[in-house]
Amino acid sequence: MIRDYFDHITFGQPLFFALFALIPFLVYWHAGKGKSQVAAAGLSTTRGLQRLRSWRNTFRNVPFILRLAALCCIIIALARPQVQYEEQQSEGEGVDIILCIDVSGSMTAQDFTPNRMEAAKKVAENFVNSRPNDRIGLVIFSGESFTQCPLTTDHAVLINQISQIRNGLLQDGTSIGSGLATSVDRLRDSKAKSKVVILLTDGINNGGLIDPATAKEIAKTFRVRVYTIGVGTDGYAPTPVSTPAGIVMQNEKVAIDEKLLRNIADETGGKYFRATDNESLASIYASIDSLEKSKVEITTYHRFTEKFYPLIFAAMGLLFLELVLRFTILRKFP
Repeated sequence: MIRDYFDHITFGQPLFFALFALIPFLVYWHAGKGKSQVAAAGLSTTRGLQRLRSWRNTFRNVPFILRLAALCCIIIALARPQVQYEEQQSEGEGVDIILCIDVSGSMTAQDFTPNRMEAAKKVAENFVNSRPNDRIGLVIFSGESFTQCPLTTDHAVLINQISQIRNGLLQDGTSIGSGLATSVDRLRDSKAKSKVVILLTDGINNGGLIDPATAKEIAKTFRVRVYTIGVGTDGYAPTPVSTPAGIVMQNEKVAIDEKLLRNIADETGGKYFRATDNESLASIYASIDSLEKSKVEITTYHRFTEKFYPLIFAAMGLLFLELVLRFTILRKFP
């Protein structure tokens, strides 16, 4: 119980602990006083010896011990034991970010571990965890696009939505224009000074209602900076393909429209990256993280709760018990 009380305790006036130096002198003084009383008790008589052996003589130091314990409680109380609480207030400019991720069938290719989609989900989760002060949202696209999670500071909810990404949620295909346009629409009403889309794909635009060039112009209009990431190794990649005989692995050619992705990034003020394995994909997100730093100032406020009251009550209780003993069972008669 006492250990729990002093857990996380700090002291506002620790110099008062120097008063503990008085304790040895008080003990020495009391011991000397006791010897004087014994000498004056009449040891030469049988009656005196019997009195020294009585139970009162055995417990004659109890009042002094109680007073000493009360003094210790008072000294600790004077040192002001307290618990410190911290409150943080964030002020400044965050960054609003939309993660725009391709979920087409080709994202199941296994040139990444375990495949492109799972690798993309993993680095996206790490990226979200590294930016606690930003609003981040999630858009997925294949043959069409969908807002999986709007801009939010509740990153636990966002990470849960990222974990639920899988192939087959949308009509198959690669609609880069639709994915980008939906992402920009999520940022349209943002008041953040910096608005960013991180668009990740492994293919060539082959559908959708909005052309990539049109989506790029929309992004420029709303001053949205677009970082594009092309995912896939050079050459061919093992890809699971559905056949009448079931799912079989086939080597499919990696086709990324790098010219388009580079153009979108350059004209919106972003940057194009190429990821050929898990490590390079992770380093790309780390690079974007360093490029888009939030300008946030965190002010810490310290609040203290005083904890000396139980010590004062304990000291009062000990002194009261001492008085009771002195004037009752340990009372000295003339």
